[in-house]
Amino acid sequence: MEDNLLETRSYVVGENQFRARPIEPALYIVATPIGNLGDITLRALEVLASSDVLACEDTRVTRVLLNRFAIARRPMAYHEHNAAEAGPKILEALASGKSVALVSDAGTPLVSDPGYRLVEETRNAGYKVVPVPGASAVMAALMASGLPTDSFMFCGFLPSKQGQRRNKLETYKTIDTTLIFFESPNRASDTLQDMAVVFGADRPAALCRELTKAYETFSTSTLGELCEQYDGEDRIRGEVVLLVGAPLQNSVPVTEQDIDALLLSLAQELQPSKAAGEASRMTGKPKGELYQRLMTLKAQK
Repeated sequence: MEDNLLETRSYVVGENQFRARPIEPALYIVATPIGNLGDITLRALEVLASSDVLACEDTRVTRVLLNRFAIARRPMAYHEHNAAEAGPKILEALASGKSVALVSDAGTPLVSDPGYRLVEETRNAGYKVVPVPGASAVMAALMASGLPTDSFMFCGFLPSKQGQRRNKLETYKTIDTTLIFFESPNRASDTLQDMAVVFGADRPAALCRELTKAYETFSTSTLGELCEQYDGEDRIRGEVVLLVGAPLQNSVPVTEQDIDALLLSLAQELQPSKAAGEASRMTGKPKGELYQRLMTLKAQK
């Protein structure tokens, strides 16, 4: 697990090689780029090059980063499937006075990635834990989404089954803040549909994908419009972050009687199609459904 060659404790930025300074014994939680390798911090490079042990989620992924900056290290695997075996080895290294750097495949470790238990065990054993902050898909998506940033809640991944997913969304429905979710590309379309049903189609939202990469995309609109945009797409290319704005303060009640009254009121000043569209925006109900309902109401008069 240990690399004793002093000459390997270095890193290269551009054409310049830097000797990594020694670091104190501790568990270092190191954020790595989520796509663009240029987003690595100088402090992260020094810790990766100087640490006695480098633990990572996938050694193949981490070697790409190490090779980019000429860091000659041999990473060991630490992930949810081998934590019971690898965790004690890391604690043994800390007990012997060594420094350990922990990275995930991308972004900030422990954020929907393995490592929480290791940090807990490290602290309980009396060893120091040092965060080395950097890239985060959560913050990158929030920064460019156009949704309020003064208050937000990271909700992680939703359940893969629709029933469980909708039940989970119900628990977030009335929380007055920007909600941030990670989602699998092949479930993003279905999740948008469920969000529109539970939260209402008029809630502001954003779908962010391929963050910091060549095809970085931010789609910002309402949940209803995002559903239409991505309807039927079995797999949206690239990693996905979904953001949903806080509940609209001017949303109207959605009882049957309220909707009928709203439609008839809007129809006095707007054409039926526009009246249905405005009612859809205010209630979160599908425009087509409201249009047919308005036509029925008019026929009954």
